[in-house]
Amino acid sequence: PEEDGAREAGCRRQRLLDLNRDAARFYYQMLQQPEGRAVQEYLDRRKIRRATAVNFGLGASLDAWDALILAMTKKGYTKSELLEAGLAAMWFGDHVDKFRNRLIFPVIDVRGDVVAFGGRVLDKSEPKYMNSQETPVYSKRRVLYGLNLAKKSKRSNIILCEGNIDVVTLHQAGFDNAVASMGTALTVEQTRLLSRFTKELVLCYDNDNAGKIATERALEILNNSEFSVKVLQLPRRRTEDGELVKQDADDFIKLQGKDAFEALLTGSENGIEFRMAQVAGKYDLSSDEARVAYCEEVSALLAALAN
Repeated sequence: PEEDGAREAGCRRQRLLDLNRDAARFYYQMLQQPEGRAVQEYLDRRKIRRATAVNFGLGASLDAWDALILAMTKKGYTKSELLEAGLAAMWFGDHVDKFRNRLIFPVIDVRGDVVAFGGRVLDKSEPKYMNSQETPVYSKRRVLYGLNLAKKSKRSNIILCEGNIDVVTLHQAGFDNAVASMGTALTVEQTRLLSRFTKELVLCYDNDNAGKIATERALEILNNSEFSVKVLQLPRRRTEDGELVKQDADDFIKLQGKDAFEALLTGSENGIEFRMAQVAGKYDLSSDEARVAYCEEVSALLAALAN
């Protein structure tokens, strides 16, 4: 009986993986069709070349309620399987496509299986990003977007970014060692996965409060780990109005170029330097009282290091 149960679970898992693969092919084909023109125009605006889109298997979900459902049921999949795979949703008692009118990012694990999807809107509507929920074949804590490609990189380290577009842009610029977590902070399970391919990580999150918090959390997880950790801080850029705004890796590459990013990557500071700088930024170090408070906080930080 136990063997029968395991065999049934294995068949169910393979069925969902087959469905995800066929859905990824459908989205990819739609990007090549006239119906996917809006998504292709979006890629053109973001300066993502066709070869890069092909490399990542990018696709287009149509501005329709059930385009994917109709295509997959014709292949023999059931609506309940589409629900279980996170490709369909219930809307007022009816089944509808979960991803509609979006740029589609298939999420491929290190074995080469399509396990999930991410979708980005083409306009300013919310939510900007939509990711597959947890399914029998997908746990976001255990998967990193782009690692199926980054594991082949000849670079000695792996760059951790925030978004799918950042990963795509970095790979296109020659930094084929970039990966991103799928809507979650770095997890212990992801670090175990990364340890199979590198011993050096570079954290490259957005230079805003959320990005700094994500960097701090990642450093906490990686503290006293086997990894050598560096932090690449992207400088803020000044708008035409003179306002300083954050920029992500995608912005920086497009505005400053890949050589400028390579220079930042080479000069990135190690994790403890970043954390000390964050502590120093909280104090006015021209005053004695603030310097004493800084010394107290930073000494506690240093005392926690194993080295």
